[in-house]
Amino acid sequence: MRRLSPETFISYVVCMKKLTHAEIAANRTSLDTIGSAPRFPIYAMADNIRSLYNVGSIFRSSDGAMIEKLYLTGYTPHPPRKEIDKTALGATKTVAWEYHKDPMDAVTQIKAQGIKLCVLELTTKSRPYYELTPADFPLCVVVGNEITGVSKEIIDAADMAIDIPMFGHKQSLNVAVAYGIVLYDFVRVLGKPRV
Repeated sequence: MRRLSPETFISYVVCMKKLTHAEIAANRTSLDTIGSAPRFPIYAMADNIRSLYNVGSIFRSSDGAMIEKLYLTGYTPHPPRKEIDKTALGATKTVAWEYHKDPMDAVTQIKAQGIKLCVLELTTKSRPYYELTPADFPLCVVVGNEITGVSKEIIDAADMAIDIPMFGHKQSLNVAVAYGIVLYDFVRVLGKPRV
């Protein structure tokens, strides 16, 4: 193992510091301009999610990734709810969203716009999420119920399915965690938001 001299070590430590809240806020898109800010051609659907906290987390990840729109369907709770706001931290005001009781109404709307429907689910035709390319977008990723996953009727309507390879005993992740993983990989694939 290579040892650093005290001077090199101090230089390295001094060069990196945690940003202050003010420094972070200086790089934040303001509430006044977020509506016209560039967004990624990513849409999402949360179908029959039962946990209000998972919904709030999905909102927060959606804000961070600057998605176009979030569709909440079935019995997924939707704003205004204090439990959603607790984990969303204001993202319900910065993410465009719609609620549809019938998820197939949202599917019809999404497909009519030429957006590919992609389920995050273990299916016979799933491929790893990291194999997507820019040609797969615009895309709407669908995440489903914490226990039963994405419904059969949505899977039947989907253009593709992706999964997150699992190497341990468990074969799934928390829905909000899984959503965050694939969402930020989509951002990596796409590069910069469209203007």
